[in-house]
Amino acid sequence: MSATWYECKVKYRKTHETGEQKLTSETYLLDAISFTEAETRITEEMAAYTSEEVLITNIKVANLSEVHPFENSDRWFKSKVSLMAIDEKSGKEKKSNMYMLVQANDVKEAFENTTQAMDNTMGDYSIPAITESPIVDVFPYFSGEEEKVEEFNSTKTSETPEEDVLEEKELV
Repeated sequence: MSATWYECKVKYRKTHETGEQKLTSETYLLDAISFTEAETRITEEMAAYTSEEVLITNIKVANLSEVHPFENSDRWFKSKVSLMAIDEKSGKEKKSNMYMLVQANDVKEAFENTTQAMDNTMGDYSIPAITESPIVDVFPYFSGEEEKVEEFNSTKTSETPEEDVLEEKELV
C-alpha cells in the first residue's frame, strides 16, 4: 500500500536565536489515511516543537510518489522525474511525470540523490526539474505493526508454511 502524503501548513510562535518570539508559518509533510488523521498527527508532532497554541492554516494532498530522506542533509527538494515509455500501437515515445521529495544540502546533491533513488528503475527516465521545497520536516507513519512482524518472525517454530499462516492469523 502506498502512502498518501499531506502537506500541512502551520502557524505558531517560535523563539529565535535572539530570544524574541515571532509568529512563524512553516510547512510539514506527513503521511496519513485522511485529512482528519493528518490534522491530529500534525497537532501531536508540533507539540514537541512548542508549548504554545498551533494554528493549522492549510492541509492538502501532496503530489508526491516517493519520499527519500538522506543522512547529513538539511533541506528538502522536489524532483520532477519523467519516465519514458514506447507506445506499442503508435511507436511513439510517451512521457509520464512523477514527483519525488529528496533530502539534500543543495541542488547538485539533490540531483545525485534523485539519481540514486532511481537506480533500481528498469526504464529510461530524465530529471527535467529540481526545486527547493518549503517543507521543513517529514513525519512518516509508523503503526507499530513493524514490531508485530518482527515478533512474529522471531517466534516461528512451525515446520510448514501452512502452520505459519495459521499462527499469523492468531497474532492478528
